[in-house]
This record gives sequence, structure tokens and C-alpha cells, in this order.
Amino acid sequence: MSLKEVLIDELRDLYSAENQLVKSLPKSAKAISNPAMKASVKEHLEQTKGQVLRLREVFSHLGKKPTGQHCNGMEGCIKEVTEALEEDSEGALKDAGILGAALRVEHYEIAGYTAAIAIAKALKEKEIVALLTETLNEEKTAAKNVLSGAPAILKDALSQEDEEDDEDEEEEKKDPEEQESEKKSEDDEQEAAPEIEAASPAKKRKSRK
Repeated sequence: MSLKEVLIDELRDLYSAENQLVKSLPKSAKAISNPAMKASVKEHLEQTKGQVLRLREVFSHLGKKPTGQHCNGMEGCIKEVTEALEEDSEGALKDAGILGAALRVEHYEIAGYTAAIAIAKALKEKEIVALLTETLNEEKTAAKNVLSGAPAILKDALSQEDEEDDEDEEEEKKDPEEQESEKKSEDDEQEAAPEIEAASPAKKRKSRK
């Protein structure tokens, strides 16, 4: 496999990711109640459509087709957004839940474009670097917009009474998917525990004595 083929794989992954977002962002915008956050998501949807076209331009430059690879990472990020959208909470509390998932999406894209740009630079593909950098800057701005709107949303969420905060009631409402997720989380914790325990400061202090 050549470095150019690695770049093409990265670009196809990004192309799939952007197309998935074009499908999912309208649902997010519809569910958000904060006007500024809703407007930001709608604006980013239009940017994302442009990013898809920009990637098509990159593939045209390479003489390759953009399709052929599904982005599992973005699928997972969008699933987290969907879970936040499906929460029983309303208003600012729902917006607060969407914040973290939305930020994960942006940083996933930032990581992907940063990697693709580094490879394109190594291949001395200046036109591709310029196109991808334009998108990267948009993604960075989108991430900043998510963070800049967070204080107002979180302030509203704090003042919003949550009538479903009872832990016992929450346990009763867990569906099979939530229970499976909880079990996986507990399994992850147990499997990682030996490594974390070995790296704990207390262990290191004892070993130095």
C-alpha cells in the first residue's frame, strides 16, 4: 500500500463522515431549543454541504471516486448525538446533553482532516492541502461555536427543574439497550482495572520504598 492510497482511504472516510452529517444535522437542529445553538447547527449544515463538494474536488484532482468506504467512527459519534436527542429531558437540559455529543463530532472531524493534511503535505499535494485546510478551519470554528454557547445553555439547564432526577425511577426506565451499554461500561472498567491499578501513584510510591 502506498502513501497516496493511505490518503485516499482517509479522504473516503471523511467523505462518508460528511455525508452522514448532512443526513443527521437537520434532526439535531429541530430538537435544539436554544436559538443561538440551533442557528449554529443550521449554519454548519450548509458548511458541511460545501465540505462534501470540496472533497469531491479533491477526488477529482486525484482522479479517484469519493465513495467506497463507510466511516464507522462518525457513525458512532452520530449515535451518541441520537441518544442525546432521544433523552426524556426537554429545553436547556436536552441542549446540554447534545453539547458534549456535538463537540465529539467536531473533534473527530478535526482529527481526520489534520491527519489527511499531514499526509497530503508529505505527498506535496499543495492544492489538496489548501482545500482540506479550508475545511479544517471551518471545523475548528464550529467547535469554538459549540463551546462559546455552552455557558448560557448550562446556566439555563441549572435553573431548569428536573423532575426525573430520582435514581430509582431512572433505573426502572432503563431499556435493554441502556442495560447493555451499562454492562459494557462495567466490563471495560473491570478489564482496564489491573493496568490502572499498576499505574496508580500509591503503587509507585510503594515500589520506591
